[in-house]
Amino acid sequence: MSNIDLIVLFGTLILIAIVGIWQSWKQANLESYFLGGKSLKWGTIGLSVMATQASAITFISTPGQAYESGMAFVQNYLGLPIALVVVCVFFIPIYYRLNVYTAYEYLENRFDLKTRLFGAFLFLVQRGLAAGITILAPSIIVSSILGWDLSLTILMVGVLVIIYTVSGGTKAVSITQKYQMLVILFGMVVAFFVIINKLPTRVSFGDAVTMAGLAGKLDVIDFSFDFEKRYTFWSGILGGFFLSLSYFGTDQSQVQRYISGKDTTESRMGLMFNAILKVPMQFFILFTGVMVFMFYQFNQAPIHFNKTNLDFLATTEYAEQGATYEQWSDKYHKARMKGYELIDLGIRREDTISIHDGKAQVLGATIQIEEARKQMKSLITKADPDRKTKDSDYVFLTFIMNEMPVGLIGLLIAVIFAAAMSSTAGELNALASTSTIDYYKRLIKPNASEKHYLIASKVQTLGWGILAITFALFATSAENLIEGINILGSLFYGTILGLFLVGFFMKRISGTAVFIGALVAQITVLGCHFATISGYLQIGYLWYNAIGLLIVVIVGWLVQLVTGKK
Repeated sequence: MSNIDLIVLFGTLILIAIVGIWQSWKQANLESYFLGGKSLKWGTIGLSVMATQASAITFISTPGQAYESGMAFVQNYLGLPIALVVVCVFFIPIYYRLNVYTAYEYLENRFDLKTRLFGAFLFLVQRGLAAGITILAPSIIVSSILGWDLSLTILMVGVLVIIYTVSGGTKAVSITQKYQMLVILFGMVVAFFVIINKLPTRVSFGDAVTMAGLAGKLDVIDFSFDFEKRYTFWSGILGGFFLSLSYFGTDQSQVQRYISGKDTTESRMGLMFNAILKVPMQFFILFTGVMVFMFYQFNQAPIHFNKTNLDFLATTEYAEQGATYEQWSDKYHKARMKGYELIDLGIRREDTISIHDGKAQVLGATIQIEEARKQMKSLITKADPDRKTKDSDYVFLTFIMNEMPVGLIGLLIAVIFAAAMSSTAGELNALASTSTIDYYKRLIKPNASEKHYLIASKVQTLGWGILAITFALFATSAENLIEGINILGSLFYGTILGLFLVGFFMKRISGTAVFIGALVAQITVLGCHFATISGYLQIGYLWYNAIGLLIVVIVGWLVQLVTGKK
């Protein structure tokens, strides 16, 4: 990176952190620290909610997902707008009426203490792991691309986040997230237009879209009922609905964002902002990945996008064989370009024969290129069995580093770090509020002063931050980051959502019955997941949310029916 890019990168990140601290320095009590004094307006809430969900993984991994598999991943979000409407109608009024700090206080109010503690425990486990992954995942990729030390990259993100989250609490998190999200959206729009501008002059934007469609990258909706497929219309509408409903309705990292609003109207408008814009934003990010795919149809793509792996291979006895695979890939890239030229000619002349012949040539060349990529991955594994060879998460950053003008590289890397910081800050703030309110204040020090609780909250925020950094320093990366973070959520969200929905709508079910139902549900979902990764079952992970929810409801109802207690 050039000095200009480094100035843009660090200047952007440090300025945002300073503004967040400056605007929220003095916190007098728990309400101001965890709820921002309930003074936030809908615009800040909306951007804060969006920033908490849209981690760095979204902006690194999602374009690579589209590059590799097309636009089908957007179906994951189809149930989100419906879920947000339900949250606005049912969840928000209850939280405001009970004047809660955390979502799990409701569970004790409705059921009993053990149910509250179990719901809070599931959140702390899931979100505690996610906070580490949120720091780790982008750090691995960015450090690999830039050649930075991984530990220093993790510490840079973690320490900056801890400083302004500990000092300013929820208000600092929400204010910084607002500016971070604006930087993120601006950076992604700039990246998109740079990609379009770098397409060959003979290929218009419309031509690129047409060719992407012919390549199967624009197949958005799949109406099949195949449960083994991860992304279909039905898994998105049903499984995605329950995932989103649990995330936005019961996950403290989101609940804390919108119950900090001035009133229910501000909170609802903030969530409706997300209901309207979230799916188009994800569609746009995926479409950006498709355009990166089209760019590399006309420009030589690396045979393997993780340059660190290629550099390593060049130092081994397999270097010559790797060079052969690169020549193989180069040869068929030229053949594929000729096929696209034929398709382009056919589109302009409305000649279906030329389009057909071009598609056949592109398909044949692509098969050969993918075979070369596959062989290269096998060679890397042969040289070092412990190396990760899935490289889709490196696609977008490779484009940024190789194709972006000076200054914009720093901006786009700042986008990645800003997203990591915004999500991590929201998670640490929520973890601290849950451990403080649901455990420390409820069980350990129930009658301490506000000052004591404020200090305890800051200490616990610091503690969760140190744990997240420690986990990130010692953990290993997932094969697919954007899917990995959603899988982790799906393992727990169905059970948590079941607790809340039973509380809202099944008034005759007691705390003991729903507690047993939740235990059975959580064990079953974890069993399904381990059976799936072991090959005994094949269930798309979005269905875990529906499975967990249904088991909580059914088992809770049966236990209540058998015991006969109200």
